[in-house]
Amino acid sequence: MSTRKRPRQSEPVEQAADNKAECPFSAVVVDPKEKEQKNKKRRRTTGGDEEHTKISLQASPFSPSGTFKTHATMDVHYRVEPAKRWTDMTRYNSFVLNNTKYFSEGFIFVANDASIERQKNLANAEGKKPAPLERSADDWVARILEIRASDEHHVYARVFWMYWPDELPKNTRDGNKLVKGRQPYHGSRELIASNHMDIINVVSVTSQASVNHWLEENDAEIQENLYWRQALDIRTFELSSLLPICKCNRPGNPDEVLIGCSTPECNKWMHKPCIKHDALMRIYNELGHDKPHVSAESKDKLSAKDEVQRPLSPTETGAAGLAQDSIGVLSSGTKDNVDVSGANDDAPATGKKSAETEKNGSETPVPGSARRGGRPKKQAETNGDAKPSDKPYEGLFDVEIRVDMNPPQLIFTDLRENIKDGDKEWNEPIMCLCCGNQCI
Repeated sequence: MSTRKRPRQSEPVEQAADNKAECPFSAVVVDPKEKEQKNKKRRRTTGGDEEHTKISLQASPFSPSGTFKTHATMDVHYRVEPAKRWTDMTRYNSFVLNNTKYFSEGFIFVANDASIERQKNLANAEGKKPAPLERSADDWVARILEIRASDEHHVYARVFWMYWPDELPKNTRDGNKLVKGRQPYHGSRELIASNHMDIINVVSVTSQASVNHWLEENDAEIQENLYWRQALDIRTFELSSLLPICKCNRPGNPDEVLIGCSTPECNKWMHKPCIKHDALMRIYNELGHDKPHVSAESKDKLSAKDEVQRPLSPTETGAAGLAQDSIGVLSSGTKDNVDVSGANDDAPATGKKSAETEKNGSETPVPGSARRGGRPKKQAETNGDAKPSDKPYEGLFDVEIRVDMNPPQLIFTDLRENIKDGDKEWNEPIMCLCCGNQCI
């Protein structure tokens, strides 16, 4: 079983004769069954000397809260090649580089080809000699497992690599799906622990790193430094599971604000995008393209307005002596006088349809009646390939979540230009997506 090897460092940190930070060792993760086979058969070198092929067990310093589907732990069996040369070196608890002391089990930043090349080009542009490596934003991060050295010029560290989310290799499995690179739940300072083992020359170390293990159960803890909560098993490329939250059962991003349900029986956290999507879908289903939103307060105002503007009827004071029974109007082409009579309201209407009616196939809308406005609905495609938008409310409604209000509120905005009546902005309380109770 082989692991994905990171490139060796090849640029200088100190004035070395070969101008390279060489590392002649490699650590290989192996199948534990191979240990039995190696005990029965030893490989011999070309010179006839037996070479040690000892297989060791590395207990992982990482214990993620989540689980893996294949292996219960991140512990791995490994061997170092060349094994005898490695075991002949002295083991140390720490090393000192550029006046900084680094300890076994500590975290470090390690220069890679990209960061080394960048510093080299910068030095050449300024006409300077390459200086000791400084930490770069794209340096790798590792945890030291073991330190060995033959002398002060040959010091090496066996490490487990930490992964930036962007570095997740192709075909990494996150639950039941394959992923690559950063996922929506990864924070900007988040790392992923792994059991990807390697051996490096310590001259490629640029500085110490501070990395915390964040337990998701401590959701109130703010992460200001680098942290990890998820791990990658390099043997199977599986990511450990994370704590699902919200109605969507997806992990939370530590950089984003979560909304919590205050009901003790629920006590669930929710994503703000999920709350917004749920609220906008509900409003879209209620109002669509042409129905105005009318709050209780707006209804009272409209009722008062209608009361003032409504014409007097014969039963109202001051109207009985003014109103006549009815009035008949001749066609527009007739120049005769208007005939005022007591017309029979039950008499059937006669006459031909207007030219406009013949053309459109319907009567002219009565002023004040309802009419469908806004954008016309797009006809469904007949080929069966068209998919409805998962955000049909875009361009019609918007919502803002205000957690600084008590209780937290949703501030809706009606963006439909064809709607003249009703509310253009209104508030509603936030309801839990999981239990349906109001968030307070």
